[in-house]
Amino acid sequence: MSNIRHYDVIVSPVITEKSTMVSEANQVMFNVAADATKPEIKAAVESLFSVKVKAVNTLVRKGKVKRFRGIKGRQSDMKKAIVTLADGQSIDVTGGL
Repeated sequence: MSNIRHYDVIVSPVITEKSTMVSEANQVMFNVAADATKPEIKAAVESLFSVKVKAVNTLVRKGKVKRFRGIKGRQSDMKKAIVTLADGQSIDVTGGL
């Protein structure tokens, strides 16, 4: 897989209270492309951040129906990946690539 595709697989890091809780267990959360597979996510994280990935778990958050000024709209589905890093590895998600 080319290096350019790695940037398409990893959309953004997730900075939430829950993601900071899992960082204590040597895990990092990312928003990923909807068609990304676990091996693609693992290869992208290892290539972009120069770390060793132990496991990748994924989940799809279904989009919600919301109203804005009386008009009904729908948020998009979002795929997230929880990446478990090998012992001694870490990623600083607050800085850029």
